[in-house]
Amino acid sequence: MRLLAFSFFLTLAGVVPADAADSLRDQAKDLFQPIPASPPVLPGNPASAEKLKLGRMLYFEPRLSEAHNISCNSCHLVGLAGADGRPNSIGHNWQRGGRNAPTVFNAVFNTAQFWDGRAADLKEQAGGPIANPIEMGITKEHAVNQLKGIPGYLEAFKAAYPDAADPVTYGNIEGAIAVFEATLITPDAPFDRWLTGDDGALDEQQRQGLAVFIEKGCASCHNGINVGGGMYAPFGVVEKPGWEFLPPDDHGRLQVTKTVEDDYVFKVPTLRNIALTAPYFHSGHAWDLKQAVAIMGTAQLGEQLTPGEIDQVTAFLNSLTGRQPEIPFPVLPPSVASTPRPQP
Repeated sequence: MRLLAFSFFLTLAGVVPADAADSLRDQAKDLFQPIPASPPVLPGNPASAEKLKLGRMLYFEPRLSEAHNISCNSCHLVGLAGADGRPNSIGHNWQRGGRNAPTVFNAVFNTAQFWDGRAADLKEQAGGPIANPIEMGITKEHAVNQLKGIPGYLEAFKAAYPDAADPVTYGNIEGAIAVFEATLITPDAPFDRWLTGDDGALDEQQRQGLAVFIEKGCASCHNGINVGGGMYAPFGVVEKPGWEFLPPDDHGRLQVTKTVEDDYVFKVPTLRNIALTAPYFHSGHAWDLKQAVAIMGTAQLGEQLTPGEIDQVTAFLNSLTGRQPEIPFPVLPPSVASTPRPQP
């Protein structure tokens, strides 16, 4: 692998034939895949125009929170690459969540959802924050009754689930939101264009960064279509970072599996659009992408990356920013006199 990277650098200097650079792309194709232009089909949850329209409304719907002031978009803002730019999100009654909100963009390609993987898919993930007392703070029963008390939603659910005797259910709320979230993908990143043959899509520093990323072992965990999101790993494989980055009271996946081997284990995050989603790590403590790269080098690889290598890897990570979805804000159906009121 080191020979491949060395050969690549020589190519850039004009020492070896240009086709030697193609070996980097060949190796990259074995590790990564481009984001497709169209969203995937969700198993057991087929999309329709009506379900997608409903899911978009529900994603932006603050009345799915107890105080009618928080929506899915509050913590996963479409205009902020599916994250919220905070170390910890603010929830019901100004409570703060325990972890940084991961981006919802391209989450459909993750092996599981949340930092600890407690939700198997987007549908299960969609329902978690709504009923979480720290996040949106409403009960499942109240959420259903809330939407049943809004005439416009009765019509929207009937259109989205025409064969259901009682279309307004919590499962259908989750399913519709999941269909919408599956469309929040970011194709056409420079890296994807380069991966599919556009030699000019990456500059020299970005190609060098990719070579370092592969050679040093970053791609052992950050691979696949999402450049991450496909496995779990301890934070601090070689050397634990400071407790500000790895809070001692957050034991990660251990809290889900109750297995001691999962202590301080977290889902490897996607690096797609990473340049847009600071702060970093589940603690949300790192605000500088270069700092995050350096920490990952020592903590996960046991490598003290040089400033030049950090710059190169960071340049490569910038090439993972794809075309951002442009989602018009939906017009939500109005409440009526009998609609349940917000609770303090």
